[in-house]
Amino acid sequence: MKPTDFAIRLTSFLGEYLPAQRNVSPNTIKAYRDAFTLLLRYCRDQLGLQPERVTLDQIEPSLVLAFLDYLENERTCGTRTRNHRLSVLHAFFRYLQSEEPDRMVQCQKILAIPLQRCARPTVDYLSKEELAVILAQPDLTTTWGRRDAVLLSVLYDTGARVQEVVDLSVRDVRLDSPAQIRLTGKGRKTRLVPLLTGTVALLAEYMREHRLDRPERMYAPLFCNRRGERMSRSGVRYILAKHTENARQVSPGLPRRITPHTTRHSKAMHLLQAGNPAPCIQAILGHADIRSTDIYARADMDMKRRALEKASETGDPSAKLSGWQNNKDLMDWLRSL
Repeated sequence: MKPTDFAIRLTSFLGEYLPAQRNVSPNTIKAYRDAFTLLLRYCRDQLGLQPERVTLDQIEPSLVLAFLDYLENERTCGTRTRNHRLSVLHAFFRYLQSEEPDRMVQCQKILAIPLQRCARPTVDYLSKEELAVILAQPDLTTTWGRRDAVLLSVLYDTGARVQEVVDLSVRDVRLDSPAQIRLTGKGRKTRLVPLLTGTVALLAEYMREHRLDRPERMYAPLFCNRRGERMSRSGVRYILAKHTENARQVSPGLPRRITPHTTRHSKAMHLLQAGNPAPCIQAILGHADIRSTDIYARADMDMKRRALEKASETGDPSAKLSGWQNNKDLMDWLRSL
């Protein structure tokens, strides 16, 4: 069977354009693939269109809108999930209009479908005391407990995304002064993050124990599971959840939901509370836009309270007004106006 024009363009989009021209990560490509999988299933199950027969002509704005309604009403997807699926379609049709200019009207109609507005998410973070309780849980008398301690310390110390930690290899770590670690984030952008003395000591001992300090192990994964394979994101989430559950016995007041991204938020908030400027925090976290960093300043109630207290140090405005009334020369001049 001859492939349809949609099949040809979608294959080129996922297999060539995204990895070669946009240089996006494999995980992003998988997320895009999943969005199109849902679209094709919708066409098959709701419209009776077999995936291998779907053409570009059939993907009209009306179909896209119906698909979005299906996600919201039938699959009960949230606004953010709905917007992500639409963003994927926007990216595809933005690519398509440059490949097939004669479809520009069709593409622009779909590009004109707006994202839904949604509430800004709250920033969940841990205090230094709460974080210390969790980091103290791994059993340092066991091999895997020591690995967990190093993993969680690196996760917090660097403010890394969980995928960035999972992707770490031995060659990304520099323990000599200045100690630093190289993280590869979204869009395969790399950044260097300095390591604190305590984390350097933990990493050095961990790498000696697992013989990762040898030259031939340069490309080996920094963190492995019990099968000797590179750790997965779900593996990191499991480790954090396990030690968080143990920490609740010591500190029952810990937040209900703690994820690897919570440690990233916590690092950002602690940097901000220590007086570090937003551009410095942006560089450490790898934010492409400074506005992503500004959310931490908006979320920190303690900093807002201190800002108000600092403003109140200028004195009571009513006191200044009473001072004017005692200045006879000033009052005479005001009356003359």
